[in-house]
Amino acid sequence: MHGYDKGRLDLPYTGICTFAKRPYQPDWGALQAEVAVLGAPFDAGTQWRAGARFGPRAVREASTLFSFGHAGAYDHEDDVTYLGGDVRIVDMGDADIVHTDTLQSHANIRAGVEAALRAGALPVVIGGDHSVNIPCIEAYEGHAPFHLLQIDAHLDFVDERHGVTRGHGNPMRRAAEKPWVSGLTQLGIRNVSSTAREGYDDARARGSDILSVRQMRGLGPRATAARLPAGAPVYITIDIDAFCPSIAPGTGTPSHGGFLYYEVLELLQAVAHDHDVVGIDLVEVAPDYDPTGSTAILAAQLLMNLLGFVFHARALRNG
Repeated sequence: MHGYDKGRLDLPYTGICTFAKRPYQPDWGALQAEVAVLGAPFDAGTQWRAGARFGPRAVREASTLFSFGHAGAYDHEDDVTYLGGDVRIVDMGDADIVHTDTLQSHANIRAGVEAALRAGALPVVIGGDHSVNIPCIEAYEGHAPFHLLQIDAHLDFVDERHGVTRGHGNPMRRAAEKPWVSGLTQLGIRNVSSTAREGYDDARARGSDILSVRQMRGLGPRATAARLPAGAPVYITIDIDAFCPSIAPGTGTPSHGGFLYYEVLELLQAVAHDHDVVGIDLVEVAPDYDPTGSTAILAAQLLMNLLGFVFHARALRNG
């Protein structure tokens, strides 16, 4: 039964825009779900165009297109129904953002991720600029080590610039300092970047595996995924500017020559198949630069598919 024969039809454009029209749970002490979605509408870490503070709202609205909770999503290529009724997703709402106060805003984001982890849910954070990854990673203090997979146009490995250590150019450097981050794979890095040569040298000295879009294309998604340490849990951070601006113009720092949809989707499917995914964030959607809304739709579609891959792979591993 698909639920069409009783109750409301509940079309995508009706109701309140929670993520994929899943239940809203504002009480972070009462989360009961496999996935907990948190908005992090903070963009004070940007160095050029602001607007990613509206990313969580735009991605939520776009995600209503994929509100197929009645029966999951059947993929005829994989012959799999993803995100059926056994995967409970709740929307936690947004972390409270205090304008001009990066430390307090980041602390509030961290508290949300910690609440999801305490509940045994997979945290999925929608930014916001890429600095929101810093409190996300900090929330895993005391948890088992994991490998960090970054999909991005920029290396984001600046240590400090003019006193700024928690901006959107710093998150991978901050992550590399954490003893619970066992290593980094950084994919899509290209062209004129946010990090000088010494940043690349520093990243590689700390064990980062860095590939551009063209280098990943030469290898292919499966071979690229195989470069991650075998069996390691993985946290995935996706900056929407990793994609070509032809399909994702709605971002503050677009960079031509980016990924297309299926390149990243196939990579994520391979990673989810081979690794336990312990956290996800998707950042830098700035909807005002894309009047078509296609960037937010791309972000929502990518997250929904990734969640489908993660929980299908978990089911296979658990027998």
